[in-house]
Amino acid sequence: MTTTAARPTSLPTTERFRFVDVLRGFALLGILFVNAVDISHVGGSWIEAHRTALPGDPLRDVLYATTQTRFVPIFNTLFGVSLFFVLSGARARAPRPWLVMVRRLVGLVAIGALLMLVYPGNVLTEYGVAGLVVLPVVLLTPRWVTLASGLLLTAAAYAITGGGLAATPGLMLLGAGLAAYGVPRVLGAAGRGVATVFVAASIASVPLLWAQLAEGGGDPRFSTIGGTAGIVMAVAYTTGLALLWKTPARRALAAFFEPLGRMALTNYVVAAVVFALAGVVVDFRTMTSILPVVLIGAVLIVLQSVCSRLWLGRFAYGPVEWLWRTATWMRTAPWRVRR
Repeated sequence: MTTTAARPTSLPTTERFRFVDVLRGFALLGILFVNAVDISHVGGSWIEAHRTALPGDPLRDVLYATTQTRFVPIFNTLFGVSLFFVLSGARARAPRPWLVMVRRLVGLVAIGALLMLVYPGNVLTEYGVAGLVVLPVVLLTPRWVTLASGLLLTAAAYAITGGGLAATPGLMLLGAGLAAYGVPRVLGAAGRGVATVFVAASIASVPLLWAQLAEGGGDPRFSTIGGTAGIVMAVAYTTGLALLWKTPARRALAAFFEPLGRMALTNYVVAAVVFALAGVVVDFRTMTSILPVVLIGAVLIVLQSVCSRLWLGRFAYGPVEWLWRTATWMRTAPWRVRR
């Protein structure tokens, strides 16, 4: 089979979707709090602190109900969207687009391997490996095969394991398939169809969240129903944000989340390093509440948004993104913003 069938037909390869950056920044916000609890080991050992709710800490229960398993599916799917966009650009600019993509994904594996020195639980290496696994499908098959494969693999992963790492390849394929059919543009326009999906996902989230809480309040990552509630709520979050994007709130959303999204990789790495260093200074394990970790995370994400905006005012990419792009194309990426 030739690669012609997989060439995009609905999206210009150079078109940029601001809402995708905003959504990525929004997902980064949720993931920061998930990772902060993981890295700090607040309240005890990793297993003790995550398999069951910390007694007397309702804030942890709030995070379990609103963030855990909710934002990772969004991030995974957006990785697939980016995979499709970069591949589209590589097809237009390089004689061997598959080689560009392999370098990109291997580069991510390397970044993740380095980050393991401070955060062994980071997902970057897993994302790079999963991307290499799904790349032949995105590269060589028609877009309907990519989308169908993503739907089937994602459904199977959530039905059998409740999501987690097993869902990563399917969600990436799902994101690439959705991008090939122009769904990011649809979300950015947020018409009646997006509103219908938001209402349906919101209604479906209620009994699923109730069932998750009825299991005892532990980390939903260790529960099939918790994972299922997570992905349905992820759909509600995504479509709800898309609807807000078409309101006067758009300016505020763009101001806060767009810089975070454009420098998502740098901000992910920096947050991991910050919390790892904080754990050296502060003994989070002896704490009976996750409030200090949440407060640090809230301050950090605000600082990252401000610093990202200032950085992008002068530079074309975040520092880690610049290194990654340079490795992808095997030539020095532009550094300064062209005025």
